[in-house]
Amino acid sequence: MAGKGKILLSITGFNPQRWYEMLSEDREVVLEPDGAADPSIEYAVVWKQKPGVLAKLPNLKVIFSIGAGVDHVFADPNLPQVPIVRVVADNLTQYMTEYVLWRVLDHHRQGQLYRAQQTKKIWHEPPQRPAEDISVGIMGLGNLGRSAARALTAVGFHVNGWSRRPQEMPGVATFSGDAGLVPFLNATDILVVLLPLTEATRGIVNYGLLKELRRRNGLGGSVLINAGRGRLQRDADILRALDDGTLKEASLDVFEVEPLPKTSPLWSHPKVFVTPHAAATSDPAHLVAPMLKQMEAFERGGPLENLVDRAAGY
Repeated sequence: MAGKGKILLSITGFNPQRWYEMLSEDREVVLEPDGAADPSIEYAVVWKQKPGVLAKLPNLKVIFSIGAGVDHVFADPNLPQVPIVRVVADNLTQYMTEYVLWRVLDHHRQGQLYRAQQTKKIWHEPPQRPAEDISVGIMGLGNLGRSAARALTAVGFHVNGWSRRPQEMPGVATFSGDAGLVPFLNATDILVVLLPLTEATRGIVNYGLLKELRRRNGLGGSVLINAGRGRLQRDADILRALDDGTLKEASLDVFEVEPLPKTSPLWSHPKVFVTPHAAATSDPAHLVAPMLKQMEAFERGGPLENLVDRAAGY
């Protein structure tokens, strides 16, 4: 390990032991800096790091986020001006793609209705439309959104994509910016939210946005799937939309407050499918190796990959 930069592993919210063990196989890893201004630490691997801990490291070179999102990194008001790398890994992308495909197909094939019928022992087959009649709109065309779009088009769905900046993708109708948002929503039956959380996207999934979704469709109503970030949505607005018919159903993996409070009506709402922020879990078995590879390349003078744009916030 001689000559290899030391790593600070700063994680809150869960036990970091597996991350520590796997990173330690290649480099020296500490959970706390040695003193107020530890000069030996060159890299930080973080999840919701303690505020201010990184600003005290005079020789910190790179911050690695262990999640696909980086809003937890920017929550630190004293974040030092060093490069931030977001995690991109095949298994994380695969997990998210599986989740999106699962929830879209479940809504498309009337899963909520069949589960309700089963509890009442009702034998009834509702009308069914082919996938090509249903339009799935993906908000966020990063690595996760593009992978989900490819899987959905392969099944036969019509897919729309919306992003802040113009993008093109074969087989996907793309929209961008404020001007493209309403046309995108008007052409969408099932809305899949995979946006990063920034000041521009905070609370974007609100009642006004949901009202723009296409309700007269082969599903009998519009559907929301949020597997991005909880603070992208307004929980109360989703409940309002479900109760007044603006939304037919929703699958929610993320929430404004997590864990979702036991008092939340979303738990027991008959039109809501809840999962505990489990769509795509960061697994060190798949993510540590790419991080270490980037550190080694950086030390040889190579460029960092998957850098976060600080101005954009993702």
